[in-house]
Amino acid sequence: MRIYLIGFMGSGKSHWGRRWAATHEWPFYDLDDMITSSERLSVTDIFEQRGEEYFRMRETLTLRRTLGINRAIIACGGGTPCFHGNMEWMNEQGFTIYLSATPAYLLQQVMADRSQRPLLKNVNEAELLYFIQQKLAEREPFYQQAKLKLHADGLSANSLDSVIGPEN
Repeated sequence: MRIYLIGFMGSGKSHWGRRWAATHEWPFYDLDDMITSSERLSVTDIFEQRGEEYFRMRETLTLRRTLGINRAIIACGGGTPCFHGNMEWMNEQGFTIYLSATPAYLLQQVMADRSQRPLLKNVNEAELLYFIQQKLAEREPFYQQAKLKLHADGLSANSLDSVIGPEN
């Protein structure tokens, strides 16, 4: 079983993915980290130097390579489900979990590290909230296709037990 965590930036995909993987003794993979490792550039640099379309193609190719990984939790970038049939593919090849959050919650989470997020680098707080609301509205139809929806503000170390069992 492969578990794909999806949701908007700041929803806790990497944080909870790492914790859940450690709790269940499963490997954890972060799709963005896999991309930056192979490209030898940060996500921000890839966006700035090569553009979003290039990044989305690399993201899709990297996602497809997870097919060889079993019993793992994989955190996807916020836009991953929205491009190149990725959401359908993840649903066919694994178990998808949408970490759902309100725009206000997401704003709070991304304010501290927005310099690490290429789409938000030069945005003030009011613009950031508007950006989150707009992007979330665009992405929501993709996120809603996940097999399970969990609310980000209510997650715990045991949130995955109903999916993979407490002993797995």
